[in-house]
Amino acid sequence: MITSELVLKALSSVQEPDLHKDLVTLNMIKDIEIEGNQVKFQVVLTTPACPLKEKIEKDCIEAIHTLVSADAIVTVEMTANVNSNRQDKLVLPGVKNMIAVASGKGGVGKSTLATNLAMALSLKGAKVGLLDADIYGPSIPTMFGVNEMPMMRNVDGKELLVPIEKHGIKLLSIGFLVEPGQAVVWRGPMVSSALRQFVNDVDWGELDYLILDLPPGTGDIHLTMIQIVPITGVVMVTTPQEVALADAYKGAAMFGMGAEKIPVLGVVENMSYFTPEELPNNKYYLFGKDGGRHMAESLQVPFLGEVPIYMSIREGGDSGIPAVMVENSVAQKTYFELAQNVAQQVAMQNATKNATQA
Repeated sequence: MITSELVLKALSSVQEPDLHKDLVTLNMIKDIEIEGNQVKFQVVLTTPACPLKEKIEKDCIEAIHTLVSADAIVTVEMTANVNSNRQDKLVLPGVKNMIAVASGKGGVGKSTLATNLAMALSLKGAKVGLLDADIYGPSIPTMFGVNEMPMMRNVDGKELLVPIEKHGIKLLSIGFLVEPGQAVVWRGPMVSSALRQFVNDVDWGELDYLILDLPPGTGDIHLTMIQIVPITGVVMVTTPQEVALADAYKGAAMFGMGAEKIPVLGVVENMSYFTPEELPNNKYYLFGKDGGRHMAESLQVPFLGEVPIYMSIREGGDSGIPAVMVENSVAQKTYFELAQNVAQQVAMQNATKNATQA
């Protein structure tokens, strides 16, 4: 006779591969239902973008068949509740994780990556927002094909900006508040004031991930965001050549300064190589090879992945339809893997910090 106790005992032998604890101890097993030889339960993952979802499901089914009954008909419902390590909820109280996307220099495709990362996490089932913190060179309006003013909403007696929603993602950019083509010629204090408003005077609501598209380099905007936003971690973007890597190292070093060090979740190498559509097996390393991988090794952080040069990525950025949205495309596969790796690192970072605080 199959019982809930036997099912839980069997599932306590299944390890969460990243956290190195069993699913029962991690309280990831919910709603066990047993009817004859039919067993149904939920596995609550730490992110809907979990790259190990299929492995965990397979291990659960094998554990039931091996330790409970070989004849059991097992149904596993894979759900997710994104974890967080936030203690102070005064700033952005409904946002579980803030992921900064940064680069040492311009022109490495950081905004394109931030856009497709946000879109990929959303397509995987997460609630996502994207804040364009590049005040002087906002790209998000073009990347999403948006050119409209945000509305205002009264929330608990306070007038707040309402982010623009496009493709299921909440968006905010200085580009929504100025005329197209208008230059933003502001000194540092004005920029800092605008960013504080984007954080404190906006109704972001409930989000699993808020992606922060930072400008290239190191300066006022970065310092302001570090001071006012409890950033979960940083994704560093670089291209393979030495001139980009040299600046990327400086950008990564900036997040390690100060009392509250912000962890680097990993490195993404953009524009890794070019493959013509008519020669799918050929790779042309236009900007060098493995520079991002070597940077990750040097910083002792994960290498999150490489993004080749695809025509569809450029076309998606210009048309306002991110490349990751094209079903079954090579770009979608690339960005899905990247999003899974980033979400995995966030979940591990949160679990480690929560365990330390406990």
